[in-house]
This record gives sequence, structure tokens and C-alpha cells, in this order.
Amino acid sequence: MTENDALVADPVRTAWALSDPLLTEYYDTEWGLVVRDERGMFERLTLEAFQAGLSWLTILKRREALRAAFVGFDVDKVALFTTEDVERLLADASILRNRAKIEATIKNAQATIALRQDGGLAEFIWSFKPEATPEPHTMAEIPSTSPESVALSKALKKRGFSFVGPTTMFALMEAVGIVDTHIMTSHRRGISGVWPR
Repeated sequence: MTENDALVADPVRTAWALSDPLLTEYYDTEWGLVVRDERGMFERLTLEAFQAGLSWLTILKRREALRAAFVGFDVDKVALFTTEDVERLLADASILRNRAKIEATIKNAQATIALRQDGGLAEFIWSFKPEATPEPHTMAEIPSTSPESVALSKALKKRGFSFVGPTTMFALMEAVGIVDTHIMTSHRRGISGVWPR
């Protein structure tokens, strides 16, 4: 059996969760659980934005460094970051030094504060929950976007957010339990409590 055969053969985990222990732990303990608080949602939004064009493992390996760099994803503090903070972060080798993504995180913090008058970031994102969730039996059946993620992307961009494309927003919706794309045989299917097994 080849390594790829082993990835496909596991009946309880999505294949991507098997390639590294860090991914397996994330899959088994966090991915797909409900997130409804502002800080938690802002963190997931930021991580998904940083992931654009990269592997999720790359992000998980730098998650603690990103958490430190963005002061625990404290929205009010990140919103006050200056150009000096941007330059400081660009010199920080422990994070992903991408000016556009760093500046987008600051912009997104400011946009998150503005959203508070309309119920807040988490409530806004959850308002795009679909009427049904995918029921994949194989990886090939898992979509990368949905009509709701397209709509969420457009709505967030209108509110001043960046790095919130439809694919990134679908990944966010998966990560925070808005949709359940665990394969049907996964031991994590239905773990959010939002959708039945």
C-alpha cells in the first residue's frame, strides 16, 4: 500500500487530515466546531486569509506566531496598528511576511469594529448559513465554494474586508461549523451540532 493509498483508505478522516500529525490534531479537535465569538471568528478569518495560496499546514505551523504578532487577535488592538507595526511584522521571520495580508488583517479588524453596530462579525458570517450542508462520501464530492460563500464574500467586501474570496469564505464556513464537509464516514461528522450526522 502506498502512502496515497493510506490517505484514501482511512474511513473516518478526510484525506488532508492524514498527511501530518498537526493536521490530524486540528481535524480531530477543532475543525468544524462552532465559533460564534468575535475574537474567535476574527482569528479564523485572519488565518484563512493568510492561507490563501499556501497549505493549511503552513498556517498551523505559524499559528502561535501569528497569534502573538496580532496580540491574540484582539480586534480593537489590531485595528490601531500603524505603518510602523506593518514594518515590524514584515521583519518578523516567525510569521508569513506578506505586506498585503498584514495590511488586510488591520483593515479587517477595522471593518470588524464597524460591523458591531449590525450585530457583529460572527453573527454577520453566520447569517449566510445555508439551508443544507454537503453530504460527501469522497473527497471529490466536497465543493470548494457555494452560493452562500460567494454571497458572503461579496457582502464582506462591501463592508471593507479584504482577502475574503468565495473559496476562502467556504473554507472559513467549514472551519467554524457553518457547513459540515466531513465525509459521511468520518467520526467527526455532525460534531458541530448544527447539522445531523
